[in-house]
This record gives sequence, C-alpha cells and structure tokens, in this order.
Amino acid sequence: MQRETARRSNRDRTEATRADLIAAARKLFIEKSYAETGTPEIVAAAGVTRGALYHHFADKQALFAAVVEQEAEAVAAEIDRASPPSLFARDALIAGSDAYLAAMRAPGRTRLLLLDGPAVLGRAAMDAIDNRHGNRSLREGLVAAMREQSLIRLPVDALTALLAAAFDRAALAVEAGASAEDYRAVLMALIDGLSPALPQAGGPARTR
Repeated sequence: MQRETARRSNRDRTEATRADLIAAARKLFIEKSYAETGTPEIVAAAGVTRGALYHHFADKQALFAAVVEQEAEAVAAEIDRASPPSLFARDALIAGSDAYLAAMRAPGRTRLLLLDGPAVLGRAAMDAIDNRHGNRSLREGLVAAMREQSLIRLPVDALTALLAAAFDRAALAVEAGASAEDYRAVLMALIDGLSPALPQAGGPARTR
C-alpha cells in the first residue's frame, strides 16, 4: 500500500511539474513569441530546474508542441461540448462552428495555433495535431450531416480541410479586428450552400 501511494505521489508530482512547465511556457510564448522566449525564462517562471525541463521535454520545440497540443485539445473540447450527439446534425455543425470561433478568441490562441504553430512545428506536424482535435470534430460533423442528407455528399477529407482553412482565416481576421458577425454570416452561408435543402424541424437525431 505504501509503495502504491509513493508511486501515485511521484506520478502526481511529475504531472504537476509538466503542467507548470506548459503553463509557464504558454504565457511566455504569447507575451514574447516562441523565438524570443528562452528556456531559462521558462524554468524560472515555472519554478523548476533546467534538468526538470529536459526530463519532460527534449527541447524548447517539444515543449512548444505540448503547448499547442493542449490548446488544440481545449478548442476541440469546446466544439464537442456545444455539439452533442443528440442534436440534429446540421444544428450540431453550426453550433460547433460557433464554438470554434468563440474558443479561438481566447487570448493568444490564434497566435499559438495559426501563426507560430505552423512556423515552428511545420505544416505536416500542425496538420497532424489539428486532425487529432478540431479537424476531427469538424470531420465527424460533416460525416453525420451527409448521412442525414442535410449536406450533399462530397469527399470528406477535402471538404474538412477547406472548411477548416476558412474557419482559421475567419479566426485570424476577427483577432485582427474584423467583424465577427460578418465572418460568421459568410461561414454559415458556406455551410448552407452545401445543403441540398434546409433540414426540417424535428428531423432525425444525429448519428455517428
């Protein structure tokens, strides 16, 4: 029992140290950018040793990847929360779209996910992160809507990639001061343009 308690305590400390490093790095990456942030600043802000940093992460880029992964996961969680399986598929798709735009307004998130992320990690690595999180949610919503016939059938991977790019562009524009309402209206028109006909109230429940 004592051995199990000790293992759990060590695991908790390890997870806490990792979380502290990610939180400290996120703050600095947003305030100063990835390029202008040094590892000595990160460990000082996290209150850990340099050895602790390299115990958890191979280098600053690996730590940055963990920050980006956590941000992408948080966005996907908001999308999933707003679009439960009980919703009609088209309604879920729209609710998830709104949730994405709202989630991307968190301070520093567009910079981490849409600007520094691709620049630091490369497009392929960033696409892989997106496909595990936000793009996964979008793809599931599109598939569900196609099954319900509230969206026309199209190659789903291509459609996911193009719609995701449109949403990302909208998030960047809104971050720069553009009208969120204008961009939302256009994005909703894009979704409506993919519909053979608007769904009727009381349509079938969303399926996966």
